[in-house]
Amino acid sequence: MNLRALVVDDEQLARDELCFQIAQIGGMDVVGQAANGVEAIDALDARRPDLVFLDIQMPGLTGFEVARHVIAAKLQTQVVFVTAFDQHAVEAFEVNAADYLLKPVEADRLEQAVQRVRRRLEAGVPLNEHLEKIVRLVGERRQRRGQVAVRVGERFVLVQADEVIYASLNGDTISIVTGQVAGTSNYRTLDELQASLDPEVFWRVHRSHLVNINKIKEIVPWFSRNYILRMKDGKGTEIPVSRSQTKRLRDYLKL
Repeated sequence: MNLRALVVDDEQLARDELCFQIAQIGGMDVVGQAANGVEAIDALDARRPDLVFLDIQMPGLTGFEVARHVIAAKLQTQVVFVTAFDQHAVEAFEVNAADYLLKPVEADRLEQAVQRVRRRLEAGVPLNEHLEKIVRLVGERRQRRGQVAVRVGERFVLVQADEVIYASLNGDTISIVTGQVAGTSNYRTLDELQASLDPEVFWRVHRSHLVNINKIKEIVPWFSRNYILRMKDGKGTEIPVSRSQTKRLRDYLKL
């Protein structure tokens, strides 16, 4: 029987390439795609696939947050993580003998992962026990990375991660604002910066904005039932919440 697979990645080209590779292997039907964590959760609940290829770094909900939903909802879906650069995650997967794929995905490695999932399904061995350990371990490792380097002029200032109020992408530059310091980051993307921070505290509320949810001063209703966040920096910076993140914000704060 063919495995029913869901492909989750925020890049269309990456999804197309993985779907093409899946078709070359055979024995699987791609029953859906998702471009972000919110879409992934909806598709998981609606389609209950046998396995999900789950990107880790996505705007909004990360792959780990989607994985927590798999655990909490007691889904039988097997999880194969996909990562481009998160070495901490790779180490955690290896320690816990769970599946992951490194981008760019190699055909032989993809087939090996699929065969491993098949063996687990045939043996009735749940992956979610390992998954829970992975999510917890990676979360602990990230929390230990407690400092962020902020470039101010010609020098770098080290600040505690929990002092960061928000980070924003402006063109090719990532700006970081704390209560005392404002500057730029050497991270190439917001995804990479987000990967170094605690996902329970730092939310990608918009494709261009990452906020510390403990540093929100006010939540201002906007049009179409969306919101703007007024942050606790000296300027009271206002940050928009994307439509895909509005529901998460409402649920979290009971709005």
